[in-house]
Amino acid sequence: MTAVDGPTRTDAAPRAGRAFLAVLGRDLFVTGRELPVFLAQVLLQPLFLLFVFGKILTEIGAANAGYSRLLFPGIIALTTVLTGLQATALPLVLDFSFSREIEDRLLAPLPIMAVAVEKMAFATIRAVVAAAVMFPLGYWILGSLSIHPDGVPLLVVTIVVGSVLGSAVGMTLGTFVPPTRINIMFALVLTPLIFTGCTQYPWPSLSHLRWFQVLTLVNPLTYVSETMRGAIVPDSPHLQAAITVPVMLAATALFVVLGMIGFRRRAVD
Repeated sequence: MTAVDGPTRTDAAPRAGRAFLAVLGRDLFVTGRELPVFLAQVLLQPLFLLFVFGKILTEIGAANAGYSRLLFPGIIALTTVLTGLQATALPLVLDFSFSREIEDRLLAPLPIMAVAVEKMAFATIRAVVAAAVMFPLGYWILGSLSIHPDGVPLLVVTIVVGSVLGSAVGMTLGTFVPPTRINIMFALVLTPLIFTGCTQYPWPSLSHLRWFQVLTLVNPLTYVSETMRGAIVPDSPHLQAAITVPVMLAATALFVVLGMIGFRRRAVD
């Protein structure tokens, strides 16, 4: 029996792994070359929210002096989730409709699902970087930051999980929403996502607005914000991590599955 030349099944996994790292490295290299543009794109909105709500309102007496401590964790959560969402949703709409760049990715020696994972991994890294940059900027704007040392492990986990959650939500929206409706989608999704995600207020403080308090529980950003608040300022009112972490992980798993299904459907079509 003669041997058959060509790649074997045992060669497929290493080849796919090298291709995955090559594609991811290319995306990171492009982002590195455009780092100022990337930072301006993802940090401008949270910086202005932090400056106006955390600095201006407290200095003019419209908010109490301790409000910035409650606001800062929510802004970190907002930065984390929105950066991941935007880094997948908009590029996917362009790739599948106008630029057709996704066809080059699908021709690489990678399974279809590995291309989707690379997209989410890239968006997750961008979101983690954006969240990390917010800490020195927050210190610069607010003048001081109070981070409880015991909460650092939970803080790191929340940033990573929140980044994956944001990228998975972006993958879901970018693959299920038709390209012609993407502008309407952002108008209908982003504004409610921002203002019902407990980023500017702790969830327990809504006890006198019960209907709105219940409404915020539908927003996955709420659980990222409350977990972040518990990690950074554990003495403040917040939902306990025993509640928020399982829900945050479940929401992440749900949107990862939905995003994968949507990506496969669009790729095959």
